[in-house]
Amino acid sequence: MKINVYSLLVFIFLFGCRNNTNKNLSDYPISAVPISNVELSDNFWLPKIKTVQETTIKYAFEKCESEGRMDNFLIAGGKMEGPVKGKMPFDDTDLYKIIEGASYSLISNPDPELDAYLDSVIGIIQTGQEPDGYITSWFTIDPANPPAPWVKPSTHRWENEISSHELYNSGHLFEAAAAHYIATGKKNFLDIALKNADLLVENFGPGKIQIVPGHQIVETGLIKLYRITNNRSYLELARQFLDWRGDSLTHELFGSYSQDHIPVTEQEEVTGHAVRAVYMYAAMTDIAAIYKDTNYRNTVERLWENMVNKKFYITGGIGARHEGESFGENYELPNQTAYCETCAAIGSVYWNHRMFLLTGEAKYYDILERTLYNGLIAGISTDGKTFFYPNPLESDGNYTFNHGSCTRQSWFDCSCCPTNLIRFIPSVPGLIYAQNKDTLYVNLYASNIVTVNVGNTEINISQQTNYPWEGSILLNIDPEVSKEFTLKLRIPYWVRNIATPGNLYTYLDKKPAEVRVMVNGESVYADIGKEYIEIMRKWERGDTVHVVFPMNVKRAIPDMNVKEDLNKVAMEYGPLVYCAEEIDNGGYVFEMTIPDTATYNIDFREDLFGGINSIVGKAYYSVIPQDTKCSDKVASGIVLVPYFLWSNRGVGKMRVWFPRE
Repeated sequence: MKINVYSLLVFIFLFGCRNNTNKNLSDYPISAVPISNVELSDNFWLPKIKTVQETTIKYAFEKCESEGRMDNFLIAGGKMEGPVKGKMPFDDTDLYKIIEGASYSLISNPDPELDAYLDSVIGIIQTGQEPDGYITSWFTIDPANPPAPWVKPSTHRWENEISSHELYNSGHLFEAAAAHYIATGKKNFLDIALKNADLLVENFGPGKIQIVPGHQIVETGLIKLYRITNNRSYLELARQFLDWRGDSLTHELFGSYSQDHIPVTEQEEVTGHAVRAVYMYAAMTDIAAIYKDTNYRNTVERLWENMVNKKFYITGGIGARHEGESFGENYELPNQTAYCETCAAIGSVYWNHRMFLLTGEAKYYDILERTLYNGLIAGISTDGKTFFYPNPLESDGNYTFNHGSCTRQSWFDCSCCPTNLIRFIPSVPGLIYAQNKDTLYVNLYASNIVTVNVGNTEINISQQTNYPWEGSILLNIDPEVSKEFTLKLRIPYWVRNIATPGNLYTYLDKKPAEVRVMVNGESVYADIGKEYIEIMRKWERGDTVHVVFPMNVKRAIPDMNVKEDLNKVAMEYGPLVYCAEEIDNGGYVFEMTIPDTATYNIDFREDLFGGINSIVGKAYYSVIPQDTKCSDKVASGIVLVPYFLWSNRGVGKMRVWFPRE
């Protein structure tokens, strides 16, 4: 497979400009191998991406059209008459995020019809842009009557940024326009974004407006525009938005909910609205990389440690409270009322990916993988048409946790999560590989063919695996000519019997795994005490690497400070967290106990969701069901399915954590 014409642009856009003409600036030392270089054939991720491509993108555009998202731009541009449609000041971003996901889709799956349709939607968006570049449809239409009651009426732009979301709208515009330009080479959407970015540079800065975004993302969006244009003013404005936080001399502080209580480099605890927080931490990581700023780097490392050790769900979810969609106190991790917003999981992946690119440490990918396979993809149904906004770890079948529903919903008044899933899932192939000079990292396992360039030598590698259901991975290495380079294959934490970095979750079974590694059929020693299997050699055409990660059912237990889960256990297999649904267990989910002495096995269920591994074994009733005649505890079979699949078969009870005694 040859690298397509936009590969270099994709590389620059996503992960840094190596030939930056801006002096004294750098970028990430490690670069992701872009989507355009990876041809996915995986039976786990490819069907999910195809569902988004073939179903969810069209479905979401239809929802946006029926709910007036497109009309708002036409009304703002004087092509239609009427009041603002929709209920949120950030409804514009739904279109932006769908365009972003559709653009990533075009990279791996060219579609002339979709390409033309995007141009038509971009034309509608352009209609709503004011002559000087300003673009937020509700404000242009009627700033005195915002669409949501919690948004303050305004008399001039950016007056009430704490609630107006004008800069948030710009941020998603920038992210989407950059992706569209990379995918198509067209500048129609990019020009809209650059015109708006130039307006921000003109209006914000010392001696001008000095406020921070109410909801972060404009920072990473500006940095992506900087990487495309090499216009340093975009980068500097992104940094100013971060440096101004917590500075009461520049603006009236928004408080900890908006991570605006103290300067960002003094923050030690993840706090406030979880999505805003991780978007900000991602931008701070960009700044740490580009400026080689040790204060920023130390801060993001400190904040990451706090999150992973004290405010992180076993599913990878973050954000304990419905109130404010926010982090709670340290170790505050309720199950039924957990918020774990889908957008927050996506933001966590973006941040952890950047942390890896900055440091090369695999622990960030272990958090990324746990989030990706559990708390993130749980947000979308198998048919691609219903969604979770929050992702709790327990449901009684009655509590309406999902914005008025106790199961998945087809859409939301605030539809940030469905559209964020659309922008994220087609980008997954760009997470699999990374490169640093003559070192190639294999960080995720999925069947694909990838093309990389090492020292002007083209290397084709095919990866064959049935991960996450099985732990066998076969790599075929095919360099254009013989080439020496280092191949680094990540050893997942679960293989090393470490549930998560830190001590928030641990496994009951401490027995070390025995990883098998063979190069051209000959065994190679693998030190599982390390994060990577590192193979440095002169590679020849036809070389193979076969890795086998042993898989078995694991039991995770929490830190004793997590009171909600004290003396409870959760079940895992490979990177997947499992749960019990009442549909598989005769309705008895909350009555069951999983003792430490019980044994559990894997049962491949071809009849469920196209074929999945379920966990089966014995449990005990801790509360005797009324239809039994025994006065003592009774043994019962229990069936657990991957957490990300729950609530695809109707309303019902669900549980991740079970009493051990």
